[in-house]
Order: sequence, then C-alpha cells, then structure tokens
Amino acid sequence: MIKNSNSGKEKEVKILAKHICSNISVFKAQRVIDQIRGRSYEETLMILELMPYQASYPIFKLVYSAVANASHNMGLNEADSFISEAKVNRSIIVKKLRPRARGRSYPIKRPTCHITIALKEKSKLFLDQSKI
Repeated sequence: MIKNSNSGKEKEVKILAKHICSNISVFKAQRVIDQIRGRSYEETLMILELMPYQASYPIFKLVYSAVANASHNMGLNEADSFISEAKVNRSIIVKKLRPRARGRSYPIKRPTCHITIALKEKSKLFLDQSKI
C-alpha cells in the first residue's frame, strides 16, 4: 500500500507490509530495521545484502519494491531517495498443533510482524550542502 503526502515540495511515500514475516519475530526484524533507518537507498541495499540475518531478505524485497513503486508511480528519483522512517509492529501469532506421542499435541507458535517504510527525496538544498 502506497500513501502519498504532498506537504509543500517534499515527496514522501509510505509502504506497509502486513503479515510479511511468516516466521520472524518483531525483535529479529527490529535489529535489521535499526541498521537501515535514515540511510540512502543504495547504502540500504548494500547493507541488507551483506547482513547474515534471516529477516534481511524480506526487508530487502520490501525496500526494493517500495522504491520501484515510488519511481514508477510518483516519479521519485532512486538516487536521491532515502529511508526517512522505518518501524516494525507486532502482528498476530499463528498457532498450529503438532501431533505427539500417545495422542497428545504440542503447540507451534509462529510470530508475524508489520513493517512500515517511508521514503523521502533529498531536497536540493541538502544535496548542495553535502557536496561542500
């Protein structure tokens, strides 16, 4: 889901992925999200490719999809975009029963999470100051 908030000249695109992490808890996804918050798009992709965590691949796909949607639908430049907001929220816990000996069962709990990523385009003033 893409939300556009045009306040002035800044373009911001938000994408929300619900129940994306089928077997990833909030804490596992949070340590990956903390590393990419506030970074540029290219730097984020490099970090996510090299991280050894299981949660990095779904987040990589989400960031890649968000920037592709933003550039196609909103005309946002990929080189100038950065992650302004990234957060992880708890979702439902999927419960299953595993059969055990003597007719008993053992519960399996699979935590899921919601991931929200907001992209912004760097302003011209910010780009000019970073070159100095």
